[in-house]
Amino acid sequence: MEKDTVLEVKDLNVSFYTNQRCNNVLRGISFSLRKGKTLCVVGESGCGKSVTASSVMQLLPELSRIEGGSITYRYRDEEVRIDKLGKNSSQMRALRGEEIAMIFQDPMTALNPVFTVGYQISEMLRAHMRISEKEAMARSVELLKDMGVPLPEQRVHEYPHQFSGGMRQRAMIAMAMACKPKILIADEPTTALDVTIQAQIFDLMLELKEKNDMAILLITHDMGVVAEMADDVAVMYMGNIVESGTAEEVLGSPRHPYTKALLASIPVLGRGHNQDLQPIKGSTPDPFDRPHGCQFEPRCGFSCPECSLAMPEEVIVSGTHMVRCCRCKEVV
Repeated sequence: MEKDTVLEVKDLNVSFYTNQRCNNVLRGISFSLRKGKTLCVVGESGCGKSVTASSVMQLLPELSRIEGGSITYRYRDEEVRIDKLGKNSSQMRALRGEEIAMIFQDPMTALNPVFTVGYQISEMLRAHMRISEKEAMARSVELLKDMGVPLPEQRVHEYPHQFSGGMRQRAMIAMAMACKPKILIADEPTTALDVTIQAQIFDLMLELKEKNDMAILLITHDMGVVAEMADDVAVMYMGNIVESGTAEEVLGSPRHPYTKALLASIPVLGRGHNQDLQPIKGSTPDPFDRPHGCQFEPRCGFSCPECSLAMPEEVIVSGTHMVRCCRCKEVV
């Protein structure tokens, strides 16, 4: 691992087993998280973004298995293989929350409705730090205040249903940031929020990143968010990373037809209602009946006979810009 790398995923393969069938959800994905940087993982629903996050946190469902590859975390100048740790082992429980924290997609279901918000944050603190219940509650008030929650002394004793959507998400971030983790995984943290609250949440995340020199793995399907937040970008489709690099490389000069199609389907502010939006034709293939070669081939306007033979190998375009497409020169 390089010196500034805090997490490295190499050739990760994850399968789900249901009804005597196997779904290869992740198919050899690789990426690195750098200290103080944001990696955005982008793609359609069902492409494997959330499974990637769950694999790093060892929160995969029962009928699933990491078939191959490695997940390596730099823990106090030592390299820890997360994929080799048991889900409920003491070492994994120590890492989860204290070193690597996660903001889940829906804060209403992630927070327990029968406990106060303050109790849930203080529970997190006491699980990883040797402090009293009184000290933990006082720290919970400070965290809510840092997250911009008004009247934190009062709010800390309220239940999740008494919080608005934005406030619940801030409480989730407070819980995630309680132990000042080295890595924050945000799984579509603003999906159910209006645009003004989204902007506040992302500003808060950027502020915390700069303040704590934290690495962020941001999962989203919103290319506008990617352009605003990302230092590095990984584009996923059907369990494969089809293009990756810096935000400037991927967004400024997309080389994969899927990346180009995602960008072409976004309305641009100020161009009016006459702009030519081009939705991606077709739909995502059945994961149990995948194309033999490139997974995007049935929907691709650049496809050729070679595409249906095998999944293209990784090609380094320039610098850190990687693409898996045999027609990448024609795409640009």
